[in-house]
Amino acid sequence: MSAERPTLPPVRLHTEAELARDALAAPLLARAARLARWAGPDTRVGAGGELVDAQLPAAAELLGLTPDEDGAAEASEAWRLAVDTGLVDIEDPAGETGDPDDTFGGEDGFGGDDGAGGEEPAGTVTPGENLALLTGGSPADVLAIWLDGLEAAYADATAPAFDDFADLIGEDGSVDFDALDWDPETETEFLDGVLGNLYLLTVGEGADGSPVPLPALAASMIVPDDMGEPTDDVLEQVSDAMMRLDDQFRVLEPIGIVEYQPVDEALLVEEGEDTPAPGDEEDVTRYGMVRLTPLGLYGIRARMLDAGVDAPAIGDLADKGADALLGGVAHYPEAAARAEIQLWLTRRGPDGVAAELLDAARGTDELGPLRRLHCQQALALVGAEAEPAVRAVLGDPELGGLARVWLAERGAEGVPAPSEEMIFWLAIDTIAAQLEAAGDLEELQGLVEGLSGQHSGFFEEAWRVDHPATADVLEAMGRLHGDKKQAKDARKAAFKARSRGGSAD
Repeated sequence: MSAERPTLPPVRLHTEAELARDALAAPLLARAARLARWAGPDTRVGAGGELVDAQLPAAAELLGLTPDEDGAAEASEAWRLAVDTGLVDIEDPAGETGDPDDTFGGEDGFGGDDGAGGEEPAGTVTPGENLALLTGGSPADVLAIWLDGLEAAYADATAPAFDDFADLIGEDGSVDFDALDWDPETETEFLDGVLGNLYLLTVGEGADGSPVPLPALAASMIVPDDMGEPTDDVLEQVSDAMMRLDDQFRVLEPIGIVEYQPVDEALLVEEGEDTPAPGDEEDVTRYGMVRLTPLGLYGIRARMLDAGVDAPAIGDLADKGADALLGGVAHYPEAAARAEIQLWLTRRGPDGVAAELLDAARGTDELGPLRRLHCQQALALVGAEAEPAVRAVLGDPELGGLARVWLAERGAEGVPAPSEEMIFWLAIDTIAAQLEAAGDLEELQGLVEGLSGQHSGFFEEAWRVDHPATADVLEAMGRLHGDKKQAKDARKAAFKARSRGGSAD
């Protein structure tokens, strides 16, 4: 009976204005903006657009960083982001603006003169068009710039790690990338997978926003689902992945997508040796804890959408018709569906929405029962304005039962009693909706036993119901009913329904 479901649950994003404020407050982008405003025609850069060594102390001082190698490295990182996001432009001596893809030596991120030794500057620095947008542009403009920064940080996080870059340079000046044992596609896919799992843990039903232990994230990518006790080899792979992720999250945190508590360095057995995966009795927080920020949810979802992943967000359906609304929220968790429907109603206003919702709820396809279930929920939010449209469908074979339930819940008068045929059809439709929603098993069992118990000889009549899901529903009732005789009667009724040929297989 199942129709295609979304790949991921819907995410509740902050507003663009809130996200833009978070983006501007991200440490790395904030530093990049400060350097962009500080830079001018006298700023000296190397052949790859990087600040020359002589400029780094002043840049670090401007940013309030320590005047040592670490401070210089952080200043250099912020400058790279300013170039990558178009906050500054680098014009070569011929007056041509450098291609952002060539910044710092091309796509691989290597090469270019380090600018040391008092050499002539390789280009002139001018303000980039995006610098003004950070303060004068729309929230969407700010977020577009931040997303470019996220891509740059992502590239840094998946870049190869090496101890001595000089050992990789051949006599002809070329870099021996094979010696790195580094596959950029594999690295990116792994980090995408980890962040995808973190996203799912953040937006999934029941998620409370708590930080996720780094070992659990690493294990989610390494340990097979059907593996019981991990082998030593698998545990070693998990340990290696943890330490790589520790490096990567340290790189990604300044762009604002995660809050990260790094691995406790005291856990390292000795310098340069990876820590083993934690045991059950150990404090797992010492092995690293990570949480996606609201800005991180936005950024990772944007990356997934670019990759063609179905990653819905609450509000996606607010401007669409009722048919798209009821179909779109079909498999949403209850709270998310209610929030999406409320946004849709707020955007549309009360005029005519009840009739539009009821019309969209019709249909004998697999999602029809779920559409009617969500239609009933939506009508409850519409309120009294829906009554004329609801009364207009009292005679409709698909909507008449729904209409009577809605009117009865509001204490309306003059509601005609339903026919027995309508009662049975509504019972089948209601269970079909819950089966398609794949909700709580105990609640579903209670619904099955409750509906069958309201009518003596339920299964003697239910198999005759002209509903496309009749046989499937009766089979499910046979599996779920706690009374053995009733369960047997349900299975018999399902066989009769299929033999009757009135229900889809």
